[in-house]
Amino acid sequence: MQCPGLSLSLSLSLSLSLFSLSLSPIYTLAKSNLWGKHSLGLLGVPGCSFTPSLAQDSPFCRNEVGGLPGAWARLLAGLLLLAVSSSLALRQLHSRDSPRGNLGSVAPPASRHSHRPGVYHHSAIISPAATCSQLGQELLVAGGNVVDAGVGAALCLAVVHPHATGLGATFWGLFYNSSSGNSTALTAGPTQLLAPGLGLPTGLPALHLLHAHFGRLPWPHLLTKPAMLAEKGFEVDAPLANALAIQGTKGLCPLFCHTNGTPLGLGARATNPNLAAVLRSAALASSPDLAGKALLNPLVRDLGLELPSAQPVPSLEPALQLLLPRGVLFTTPGPSAGPELVELLESTLHSRTPSSAPCPPFLQTAETPVSSALATVDSNGSMLLLISSINSSFGSGHLSPSTGVLLSNLEASPAPSAWACPLILRDNLDDTEADMLGMVASGISRGAKAMTCTLLNHLATPQIPQQPQHQRPTESPGICGQGALLQAVVHAEHAHVSSVPSGCCPFQGY
Repeated sequence: MQCPGLSLSLSLSLSLSLFSLSLSPIYTLAKSNLWGKHSLGLLGVPGCSFTPSLAQDSPFCRNEVGGLPGAWARLLAGLLLLAVSSSLALRQLHSRDSPRGNLGSVAPPASRHSHRPGVYHHSAIISPAATCSQLGQELLVAGGNVVDAGVGAALCLAVVHPHATGLGATFWGLFYNSSSGNSTALTAGPTQLLAPGLGLPTGLPALHLLHAHFGRLPWPHLLTKPAMLAEKGFEVDAPLANALAIQGTKGLCPLFCHTNGTPLGLGARATNPNLAAVLRSAALASSPDLAGKALLNPLVRDLGLELPSAQPVPSLEPALQLLLPRGVLFTTPGPSAGPELVELLESTLHSRTPSSAPCPPFLQTAETPVSSALATVDSNGSMLLLISSINSSFGSGHLSPSTGVLLSNLEASPAPSAWACPLILRDNLDDTEADMLGMVASGISRGAKAMTCTLLNHLATPQIPQQPQHQRPTESPGICGQGALLQAVVHAEHAHVSSVPSGCCPFQGY
């Protein structure tokens, strides 16, 4: 770790010490009155002309050719070191006072002490893709809040994980504001169709709406890196490579195929320039409606359709609340699985004491909608949970040529979205520093039932989720993203993030 102030002081101290050493012979001679007793010799060296013995011993007389460096050489060396160190000191002062560089080059500030992986002093984010967790951290370090980080990461996932989410996805979210103590739900409403088998995209208007109310950074700032990833390219990670290997390339070429028609594999580079153009257009939108039209207008031209009269209208609503023995629970209203979660908890708590019996694993089945989840949290207690779905892997499989977007194949139905069940538990409403727990799961069937069991176990044996100390953020094709539970915790003024299975989703923070 570098400390500009310390290195600056050391540079100046070292150079001044060396300079003082170079002057010490002059001081010694002056003190012994050599300046008064001896005149200057032919070379202008004091003490070398009249008294040979004294001149021989004087350090000033060792500047002969081939001799050892004498006082004049040390004097010149000291002056040179002083000049170089002064230049370095000025450069350090300039770099310390200059503004930060671009978003991607900002380094998080050094922590006062170290922690196990997943624990941070200020803020943290966890998502299925390392690139998007890194983007979320950059937005946090740049002065953004948990909403900026979460929305930016969701837009990033729309680029790098088209098999699970995208601008054509349906989004649900749960936001707890530690400043106001309010919890707000981002609701998608009932699924609407653009055409048979093609869901009406709601991603852009939903994320714009959430950011417009609670974000801190400018909206275009959040779309800069996702657009750059789509334009310049991104590496295919394990979850996407695994999905491509299973799905095949039908309808996905040329974006996700090699020139010979085979699917891109792990580490291959993919680009989506038309998606980049949509993101740049959406960055100019001043309202959720205009952000949605940045995608919808070219999309209907691709399909030869008219703009639908009833366009998707995501909304922000007060979260559902349930008082518990240890605090209050927040979750999303219908048509998500939130109301089912509340009902299950009420009936279970009234019928018996919560037990710590093992819960069934978060496994994906053939009928489970493919989804993508992320969580971001700060040490003050603010928290955002986001989950989105395009139903099947790669959604409808219909790739819009002019937008690079895969539409979902979610069906219009009054039935609740069983895959959407984020929850936040605040331990004590009267305590401003109470612990917070957030949970959101992706790729699970009957999300309310699985989340109920997990929460009851937490209430029975409350503990901070542990990330094994040897475990670093990794990606495993079989488990990362689908069938995973993400947890965000605020405890002892620190932000914690983890996943079940442990280590399956990359996290970042500072």
